Amino acid sequence: MLVLIAAPRGWGAMRVAQERYVSVMTWVEHVRAGRLIGNLLTERTAAQEVRIHAVGPFLLSRYERMAESAEAEQERLATGKAVTEWVAAGLSGLAMAATYAAMFWLIMSGHMSLAVAGTAVIAVRSGSASLGALVMNVNQLHEESLYVRDHSRFLDEAARRTIPRGGDPVPARVRQVVLNRVGYRYPDREAPALDEVSLTLPMGSVTAVVGENGSGKSTLMKVLSGLLLPQSGTVLWGEADLASLDRSEVFDRVALLTQDFERWPAAALNIRIGRPARAAGAEDLQPSVDYAGAGPVIAKLPDGLRSLLARMFRGASELSGGEWQKIGLARTHWRSSTSDADGVLIVDEPTSALDPEAEITAFDRIRRLAAPNRAVVLVTHRMSGVRHADRIHVLHQGRLVEHGSHEELMAARGRYAAMFEAQAAQYAPAGTVPRPGSPAVADPA
Repeated sequence: MLVLIAAPRGWGAMRVAQERYVSVMTWVEHVRAGRLIGNLLTERTAAQEVRIHAVGPFLLSRYERMAESAEAEQERLATGKAVTEWVAAGLSGLAMAATYAAMFWLIMSGHMSLAVAGTAVIAVRSGSASLGALVMNVNQLHEESLYVRDHSRFLDEAARRTIPRGGDPVPARVRQVVLNRVGYRYPDREAPALDEVSLTLPMGSVTAVVGENGSGKSTLMKVLSGLLLPQSGTVLWGEADLASLDRSEVFDRVALLTQDFERWPAAALNIRIGRPARAAGAEDLQPSVDYAGAGPVIAKLPDGLRSLLARMFRGASELSGGEWQKIGLARTHWRSSTSDADGVLIVDEPTSALDPEAEITAFDRIRRLAAPNRAVVLVTHRMSGVRHADRIHVLHQGRLVEHGSHEELMAARGRYAAMFEAQAAQYAPAGTVPRPGSPAVADPA
């Protein structure tokens, strides 16, 4: 009879827990979307468009609708919980009444004395309370186990995707890095990002990779640096296959500068992060600052290299996009200047925020980072910055369609020549600049 009293409570609690779990899993994207809208309304990066384009009321209306739907879901859960607990309490009450009825029959039929019946009443009340507490604890354990199961699946998936540790050491001397018929396709796309791409990067050379957006340049850089392993073909560091090498050693041989590099909250840290394990003071970082032409940027900061660059802190400063790119170049120089082993420097759109004079200087400094033990790979849409590269590779829809020097590619009158002349035309006299016709728009709305 005690089991019959406790069973409805256990059923009700478990049903409520499962309903709550299903709701959390179903509405998790909704919650994330609400947080995203809230961040867009308050972040500094979106403040200009929020104010000038009057985005505030638009976002607030969406946020209000989402809040109403989320509140309706909570109301549904609360109503379902109340009904379930009411049914469970009713069934438990019926079981309790049946228990007392059975005890009354035992007393009246002479099978139980009155003294024993009094003790039994106390035992039933105490036992049902204890069983109820046990049921609630077991239910809480069950509810937590639902999320623990998800966490275990996440850990298994993370272990499958993580970069493995260990492997063969990277050769001390690498004359060249060779990509041989490399292919890679992302799981959510039908077309391959790279399709049988083959190229060679000799140490001491400057190699440029150009192509339109979506041509596979970024994927190629990830494969070259070891962040991704090719699904077909091979990447050879000297005679060693990248897939067999210790990836941490490969990363130690790679320096990376991108247009959206991470901006750290302290000026000195933004340079030191190139080799964070190496202790360095302001005097150690100064050669890298001077090389990148970032001296005037540091000089105008209130505390020099000790200045804070995150506006969330009181007294912090802010840099422009071009000034940040000079800091990024200083970081790249710091990382490259402290390594004697053969390696690769990958530079992806490093001058997108620089003025023309600073851009020319930056490209010259990047090319000078090439050394007998270092190959420089330059990825950019600025065609003027690649004309002095030793070798230029042109990607189109994941395939390598052209390669050669600037003079060879211009003479071939192919895709590279068309891209170069299209940009060069923008600097020609006004009368010679081609004026494309208006695009045909099927649906202006």
